[in-house]
Amino acid sequence: MTQIKVPTLGESVSEATVATWFVKEGDAVSQDQLLCELETDKVTVEVSAPASGTIAKIVAGEGDTVGIDAILGEIAEGAGAPAAKPEKAAPAPAAATEAPAASAAKDVENAPSAKVMMAEKGIDPSSVAGSGRDGRIMKEDVMAAMNSFGASPASTAPAAPSGPRPDSAREERVKMTKLRQTIARRLKESQNTAAMLTTYNEVDMTAVMDIRKEYKDIFQKKHGVKLGFMSFFTKACTHALAEIPEVNSEIDGNEIIYKNYVNMGIAVGTPTGLVVPVVRDAHQKSFAEIEKEIGTLGLKGRDGKLSMADMSGGSFTISNGGVYGSLMSSPILNPPQSGILGLHKIQDRVMVENGQMVIRPMMYLALSYDHRVVDGKGAVTFLVRVKEALEDPRRLLMDL
Repeated sequence: MTQIKVPTLGESVSEATVATWFVKEGDAVSQDQLLCELETDKVTVEVSAPASGTIAKIVAGEGDTVGIDAILGEIAEGAGAPAAKPEKAAPAPAAATEAPAASAAKDVENAPSAKVMMAEKGIDPSSVAGSGRDGRIMKEDVMAAMNSFGASPASTAPAAPSGPRPDSAREERVKMTKLRQTIARRLKESQNTAAMLTTYNEVDMTAVMDIRKEYKDIFQKKHGVKLGFMSFFTKACTHALAEIPEVNSEIDGNEIIYKNYVNMGIAVGTPTGLVVPVVRDAHQKSFAEIEKEIGTLGLKGRDGKLSMADMSGGSFTISNGGVYGSLMSSPILNPPQSGILGLHKIQDRVMVENGQMVIRPMMYLALSYDHRVVDGKGAVTFLVRVKEALEDPRRLLMDL
């Protein structure tokens, strides 16, 4: 008998929640086959079969909290008896034959990210063709179905009965995931611990947009990646952090730790919540290297494949709410960091230059900082340096 155990979860993670079992007792499995997914406060961990055989027992059910090396289940080693074929049933009524083929896989557990997306968009799982094992619906399948719909499918729910329904009948109580619990706890701790303050500025994005327009094709052809805005902001921030090091520091007891490097956290929204993967040593990377790494981390975040190493060690964070249409917001610090830059929507606005009204693509910038270690002068100077670097990127080449 082979035990299925909780794998190493990563530094500082001691427990996880069993999110989904993809097999049940009595199922024949092969070595390295995906058995279940565990959800920690930071990442989703896949558990594969340590040997071929038959699932003899499932010890930890969905929703159970387990520690490192805890036993999840047991496998009876060997080829395992193949699942018995159901006896040929009598011809079904005509109505039954019209059921969609997807119903044949109704017992297959879909990917958690796919289930969340279908619930949010109101998509009927039977209308999505699954590309995973045994017809399992993956997140990519849901996105493909949404594209084919062109819009969220019309709800097929029956008409509501006449007369008011009690509020409790229209509510749904769902246990918070480990990731959501951690997000809630850390953000509240940040507000309770840091002397958080936000300062604002605005930047004319004309120069950056002109450079992207002129060089995007050449850049992509040479480096195999698109030239986006995040590399400009990352380089501008590393430039400003070199001049204002307190924004790139943290408080440890009665001491301030100044970081002589920039590990840039890039906040990414995923179906399960906000995660902050880290571009390490961003101050030493080129535009192309930054764009490639951000793209890779973004895909891993959306697919739930980020590791603990991908999200640890950040010294400063950039959060781009502009991709969702945010015009202005005050980002919350990512502890123990002392600074976070919030980016917002680029919007054409009328500006006055040399006494003349002109239309410029403008963006609001918001720097939230820990006033215990960063003074107002330093925070304002940091934003001004970022603004100057973006409005005239040549300053980055000349270290001005």
